[in-house]
Amino acid sequence: MKLPIVALVGRPNVGKSTIFNRIVGSRMAIIEDTPGVTRDRIYGEGTFNNYRFNVIDTGGIDVAKELFNDEIRVQAELAIDEADVVVFVVDGKEGITPNDIEVRDMLRKAKKRVVVAINKVDSKSYLEHEYDFYELGFSEYIPVSGESGSGFYELMEAITKDFKPLEDEEDTRLKFSVVGRPNVGKSSLINALLNEDRVIVSDVSGTTRDAVDTVMKYNGEEYVVIDTAGMRKKGRVYESIEKYSLLRSMQAIDRSDICLLVVNAEEGIIEHDKHIAGYVLEKGKGLIIVVNKWDTVSDKTTTNDFLKLIRNEFQFITYCPVVFCSALTKKRVHMIMPEIIKVGENIKREIKTSVLNDVVMDAYQLNLPPSYKGKRLKIFFTNQSGTKPPKFTFHVNSKKLVHFSYERYLENKLRENFELEGTPIILQFKNKDES
Repeated sequence: MKLPIVALVGRPNVGKSTIFNRIVGSRMAIIEDTPGVTRDRIYGEGTFNNYRFNVIDTGGIDVAKELFNDEIRVQAELAIDEADVVVFVVDGKEGITPNDIEVRDMLRKAKKRVVVAINKVDSKSYLEHEYDFYELGFSEYIPVSGESGSGFYELMEAITKDFKPLEDEEDTRLKFSVVGRPNVGKSSLINALLNEDRVIVSDVSGTTRDAVDTVMKYNGEEYVVIDTAGMRKKGRVYESIEKYSLLRSMQAIDRSDICLLVVNAEEGIIEHDKHIAGYVLEKGKGLIIVVNKWDTVSDKTTTNDFLKLIRNEFQFITYCPVVFCSALTKKRVHMIMPEIIKVGENIKREIKTSVLNDVVMDAYQLNLPPSYKGKRLKIFFTNQSGTKPPKFTFHVNSKKLVHFSYERYLENKLRENFELEGTPIILQFKNKDES
């Protein structure tokens, strides 16, 4: 059953993201005392009693004609259109403003059920504006404090009063994130995959600051897409907002099964691309390299030329598939989802123990490990001990005799014999008497 959707809307800096974080139970939305920080729709999941529902946080709607405001308004309208319940967040400290009237008019046209959350009621100035908000003309008003949490039980009761309880179900949908440094075309790529403008796209570097979860359907199956903020080098992260964004990008990688590392074909590969790939590898996630903006590359440069460059620069992830595409023209974008599905199967691949041991023993006999001080590594038995990513445990006479070059040899042999493209694999060595 589809989860109900709750959208949080309001003007900038009224505390929507603080309320969002309380509802979903984590610091998913960026909180900063700067108007306009949350610009795209941010998705999370909330629970209350026996109810589960999706929550959307939106950018603040401002009548001023400034950069992003038109896009933010469209995003908010899309969120309202998706929602079953809209929580209209207002600032109890400041009272009604022209921007609140603008949001009210949007909600009246939408004809959705609206709960007005009067935030910051712990402020002394709230008493001056306590009754002003009833002029907005809605029927449900809940005084709350996003900071202290007061009034939240009543707010959750109001939000969920028409929801149907759902039994807990494990989310088995494949989750993939789109990662890369700023302005390589991540948001454009997601829009091309979704075939709709779900994420704000702009030529201004760093537009996407939060990670945005979106559910997409492909060949009848549901997938969760996580669009991350552009990752910057730690030394170049000046604003605290950017620090949050980097943290969020890393958290998005943690939540993913697979990462699409987007590389800008115009600029080529730089050191920071390798750092991001290294972080994905460190977290044991499936990885696909997507070379975007291929339409801008000179005709003299072939995919084979660029592929050689990738293999040379990313020598530690030669197992990753590479897709060349243009998010702008949508050329070859259709090749991405089949790769995601293939890597999704590989990260959870299970190999029969007898077949695994046949391959390992053949590799061992073909190339015996070097002896050290008269002792040679012996492999007694191998079993698969995990998935996501596949993990293999080698039971040996002494793990101290395992040289990194021989470990790499064994990994290569496993990759030669089994379909493991796109996934890291973990090799663990245990002494025979080790529990």
